[in-house]
Amino acid sequence: MKLTEILKKDALSLSFEVFPPKTDSDFESVRAATEKIARLLPAFVSVTYGAGGGTSKYTLEIAKNIRDSVGVPTLAHLTCVSSTRETVRQKIADMQKAGIENVMALRGDLTPELEKSDRSRWAYRYAVDLIREIKESGADFCIGGACYPEIHPESADRREDILHLKEKADAGCDFFTTQMFFDNNLLYNFLYKIREAGITLPVIPGIMPITRAGQVARAIKLSGSFMPQRFKSLVDKFGSSPAAMKQAGIAYATDQIIDLYANGVKNVHVYTMNNPDVAEQIQRNLSDILG
Repeated sequence: MKLTEILKKDALSLSFEVFPPKTDSDFESVRAATEKIARLLPAFVSVTYGAGGGTSKYTLEIAKNIRDSVGVPTLAHLTCVSSTRETVRQKIADMQKAGIENVMALRGDLTPELEKSDRSRWAYRYAVDLIREIKESGADFCIGGACYPEIHPESADRREDILHLKEKADAGCDFFTTQMFFDNNLLYNFLYKIREAGITLPVIPGIMPITRAGQVARAIKLSGSFMPQRFKSLVDKFGSSPAAMKQAGIAYATDQIIDLYANGVKNVHVYTMNNPDVAEQIQRNLSDILG
């Protein structure tokens, strides 16, 4: 099922993100964890690609397994950073052959090695280049793109960031999923700004449950996320106790999701980090709300 069909529905929905194994030896444990998450029957499950495409060979396998074994729609990530056109076109063909209907088109994270490389030689420098490639291939995909409620780290300002987002919409994106954020007011302001700019595509908020104190630094590094004082206090108080931090982090994420639903957001995506128990607890917290 294409995600555009899910996003058209009036019902509230919850979806989860998982990541593929880094090595062959991890495959079975990751497959089991991702299947367990899928058996919670979310609206869909997205499967990441890995920095620099490092785990890309497993993305399609995990996405196909979730769809075939559980029957849950999947969204396979595809990144273009440092890739050749031949590699990307082969990946598109592989997804078509596997019957994948939804693709998340991303530039991809820059590893330290890639940051030092000559980007002018890359076949694709930005996500919009990949979106255009997918559309020109003739593949009948529902295409998702990323957006940043707090401005992309490489954009000079909000205006430039929205212009780039408009380019992705015009190139053929069907929906956007946000980078993690911890203050819902940032999302509401972002949505107002992009609607004002004429971007009308569905936007799915991405929520990251912080269940370990050590995740905070990584979250800031990856997205530059603003940490509200309420969240900082939570980490300061419970960060030294793994069990307490996990419970508090899940409660904070649940509270964010409830507020989003209460303010008109229909679809929320949760970055579960391959933790079935985190996904299950959040879903249980929302059981009567989701119906």
